[in-house]
Amino acid sequence: MGKKKKATASTAAIALLTEKGVPFEILEYEHEEGNKNFGVEAAEKLGRSPEQVYKTLMVNHEKDYAVAIVPVGGKLNVKAAAAALGWKSAKLADPAVAQKRTGYVVGGISPLSQKTAHPTLLDAGAQNFDTVLVSGGKRGCDVELSPNDLLALTNGSYADIAAEA
Repeated sequence: MGKKKKATASTAAIALLTEKGVPFEILEYEHEEGNKNFGVEAAEKLGRSPEQVYKTLMVNHEKDYAVAIVPVGGKLNVKAAAAALGWKSAKLADPAVAQKRTGYVVGGISPLSQKTAHPTLLDAGAQNFDTVLVSGGKRGCDVELSPNDLLALTNGSYADIAAEA
């Protein structure tokens, strides 16, 4: 898997991957306006299993925020995420706050190169794959990379945080 690029506007996530020399691939698809199930849409349009395509969510506890990355076919176990972060509880952050803190729009929030660095958890199930897909920083653009590289770039860690939909 090389640094295969199509004609695309660079995002902060893609710029980081390029700068760090991490092997990755850009996968683009036509996002359908009005479709709010961004992750499942990506999996379907890219012909990938929903277990290998991940969505980036933001959680918070009081004034603390963190990123949780889980398969698009499932949900985040918020209690498990809170426990993994050492918090008493957590909730999904308001989408407007997530956009402001990450610098990306909902449906295109990448865990990579966010405006504000956050503690990051990647569901432990990602270890079952050589590569995973996460948002490349805009709707209709995913990047494929090794889950270990993803964690290295985000200073993240694996945690059992996914729940079935």
